[in-house]
Amino acid sequence: MAGKGGLTELDVGVLSAEQQEKLRQFKIKTRIDNEKYLRSHPEVEVLIGDFLRDVLVKRPQDIREFAADHFTNPNLQASTASKMKENNDME
Repeated sequence: MAGKGGLTELDVGVLSAEQQEKLRQFKIKTRIDNEKYLRSHPEVEVLIGDFLRDVLVKRPQDIREFAADHFTNPNLQASTASKMKENNDME
């Protein structure tokens, strides 16, 4: 029963108990790996925060074009570095 957006109902009997446990362990490992990555790259938080702030303030009609323009801005790296320095100075 696949709808336009994917499955409409979960079929819990599809995976064996062993497969479910492997999937659970994979999800846990992935989450830990993602957390380690984000902790070692604090600039990601600054990038996402700035982007979300701009989206909420400017409310662009075309979010994809806005995102493309935002993340290809030639001043993005300098702006991010400056904000990270401000954050470090506040600590």
